[in-house]
Amino acid sequence: MSKSKSTLKPTKHLQNKLEDLFTETDYHLRYEKGSFKSGYCVIKNAKIAIINKYYSQEGKIQSMMDILKEINIDTSLLSEKNVDLYQQVVDNEFSI
Repeated sequence: MSKSKSTLKPTKHLQNKLEDLFTETDYHLRYEKGSFKSGYCVIKNAKIAIINKYYSQEGKIQSMMDILKEINIDTSLLSEKNVDLYQQVVDNEFSI
């Protein structure tokens, strides 16, 4: 049996929840202008994630979810609610 994906609306609330998740990680999330081919850039050795500040809200949310799938997160640093959110993102349980 495969899990069905939940679809989330790309709202400011979801963006805030993902930003809150980032604050509990070792990574610093920044919004800056730049010519990112994928809309974001991750500097792993400095633990910085940069998202194109001119992206739409949906683009920013999708970028954050893509970054969370790409980086290693120490879940012991996360609050219970953010562990659940992180798990949903990395398990592809929802899409926008």
